[in-house]
Amino acid sequence: MIDRETVDKILNAVDIVDVVSDFVHLRRRGANYIGLCPFHNEKTPSFSVSRSKGICKCFSCGKGGSAVNFIMEHEQMSYYEALKYLAKKYHIEIKERELTDKEKQEQSERENMLVINEFAMKQFEDNMYNTDEGRNIGLSYFYERGFNDSIIKKFHLGYSMDSSTALYDAIKKHGFNPHFAIETGLCIHNERGYYDRFKGRVMFPVLNIAGKVIAFGGRTLKKEDRAKYVNSPESIIYKKSNELYGLYQAKRGIVNKDKCFLVEGYTDVLSMHQAGIDNVVASSGTSLTEGQIRMIHRFTDNITVLYDGDAAGIKASLRGIDMLLAEGLNVKVLLLPDGDDPDSFAKKHSATEFQDYISAHETDFIRFKTTILLEGLEDDPIKRAAAISDIVKSISVIPSNITRAVYTKECSDKFGIEEKVLVSEVAKAIRKAKSTKEQQNKPEPQEPDKAENTILNAAVTKTPNTKQSPAEKILQPFEHEVARYIAKYGMYEFCDAYDNSGNNKTMTVIEYINTELENDSMTFSFPEFKAIYDKTLSLISEYHTEKEKKEEELADMKKQLEAEGIEHIRNTVDNIDGIQREEAALYDKIDKQIASELTSFQSSFLERRLCSDENDIVRNTAIELVTEKEQLSKIHTKFSSITPESERLNELIPTAILGWKDAILTSGIRKIQEQMKEAAKAGDLQRVQELLATQNSLKSLQQQFAKLLGDRVIIP
Repeated sequence: MIDRETVDKILNAVDIVDVVSDFVHLRRRGANYIGLCPFHNEKTPSFSVSRSKGICKCFSCGKGGSAVNFIMEHEQMSYYEALKYLAKKYHIEIKERELTDKEKQEQSERENMLVINEFAMKQFEDNMYNTDEGRNIGLSYFYERGFNDSIIKKFHLGYSMDSSTALYDAIKKHGFNPHFAIETGLCIHNERGYYDRFKGRVMFPVLNIAGKVIAFGGRTLKKEDRAKYVNSPESIIYKKSNELYGLYQAKRGIVNKDKCFLVEGYTDVLSMHQAGIDNVVASSGTSLTEGQIRMIHRFTDNITVLYDGDAAGIKASLRGIDMLLAEGLNVKVLLLPDGDDPDSFAKKHSATEFQDYISAHETDFIRFKTTILLEGLEDDPIKRAAAISDIVKSISVIPSNITRAVYTKECSDKFGIEEKVLVSEVAKAIRKAKSTKEQQNKPEPQEPDKAENTILNAAVTKTPNTKQSPAEKILQPFEHEVARYIAKYGMYEFCDAYDNSGNNKTMTVIEYINTELENDSMTFSFPEFKAIYDKTLSLISEYHTEKEKKEEELADMKKQLEAEGIEHIRNTVDNIDGIQREEAALYDKIDKQIASELTSFQSSFLERRLCSDENDIVRNTAIELVTEKEQLSKIHTKFSSITPESERLNELIPTAILGWKDAILTSGIRKIQEQMKEAAKAGDLQRVQELLATQNSLKSLQQQFAKLLGDRVIIP
């Protein structure tokens, strides 16, 4: 477990923009940043990141949260795994107590598999540099292919010993559970026992976007081996269709250059990196998938696909290019000279020569496809028409209406076909694709007995809390609103209070709400809101301690700013009146800056702790509460200027608590009315009278609340 002091260091060091940028290309929009959501497929950015709040949020699918929550969700890590990830990123030493046997058993299977893969990668590297076999076979191979030590180490290339159980034995020797070596595919277990999958091969580790080793590719150096390459099987940490080789090493280059080069194999990536082109990834010999395309789209809108001169191979891969177009990417194609692939071409040319060749020869995909498909069909109108239909289909998948229109016009000019004919064909292709998609998504009809069983099962498995009771329906919005004020403004200074001795004390929002609830013996009925309330109360003491430290820092900061400002004024202003005016303006500016710093501390202290709390309920509820958009009344926005919510707390919070109390009365009155009906049915007139008296009392109290709720409530 990680101690509290270390957790605070991690949370204080984390920059949410920096963390999310490792996985999503962000663009600045006002005070925030925005990018394509990594949690669902989208073509228009709706994933917003706020550096000031330390929170990210997708306003389409709803996922996001603090940096800790983001890493947990994106990397499928536990709370403490996410903290360790962030600690490593920011070079923070973790002070961790020894885990109990039970806690060791409960460590996630995913974490153990990642640990095993990390160990295996280091073992393969060690084999290659520190054993005679590794140097003579593995390292010699990479040197012969022209790779230098810098590239070999950058991509963690290695060698698996030519022994059936070399890795398996090393795993057991170092105390790891061999079960996880089987699960990752490093080792195989059958009736003959255990043996290494990658025996006698040079190794290419596959890293995910976070830099974790999730799989391996192994190339044989023996002619007798049937499979030239052997790859890790899919597992809970490795889904081949969602990964691209080299993306971890290339993502910064892709963002900086706003372009991604797509190649086929491991060595293509290595050679281009060595030539100085670092924005390149490989599909690892597989057909391009939607998951891989979305990974690229997170970092750039522009992609260039590199092909060698194999015409048959190019035609076979055109479908993948259509998928790139459908994702909204700007696609270009680069055809390398005959006999060259990216690996061999990069070795023959410098980075400048390679870049110059790209600039001179890369071409728009639609033009490229037109050239490829129509070549040699001048005298065959049937095949020519089929090729044009294929090109029209590619145009139809492009999501942008404007881009489609431009390509349609260009094809009209090139083919000598009326533009309206092509527009009609594009529209027909779009309708057909839409119809096909709807048919694919249409649920299969169930047999009557199966359908009935499904309904019965749903009724049986339905959780008791899915449907709210009448009382819950009344109370939920009011409890939600008070909990939202706690999560967002709990440590803001709210009002002055006096103890029995007449001593003055500044009361925070949470302290005020706590006093109000205790005075009327109120409590939250929804566990998620109560969790926020209880956690915030537990942080009051820590907040005041941290606030004292912050105030001392701000006092020192104020003195320094004043001293520097006064010195500057007296060195630049040469009359007494001017000096006095400048100094007065300086003091006012510094006071506002200090006040702003303190307000920022009050807000960030609570949000950071709640949104990064180890308790799932606290963390997830806090994230929802603090990221909700404020709803403004149409009347308010039409007839008056908009005042920030944080400046109206003295009005809003008492009103919210009164509204909650009124809802409790409403709920109570409805319960009494139900009881009165039952008593009347039973003929118990005395009970009816007693309940009626109680109802009248509650209604009288409710009228008083209604009067208060009708006015603006101001706490002096």
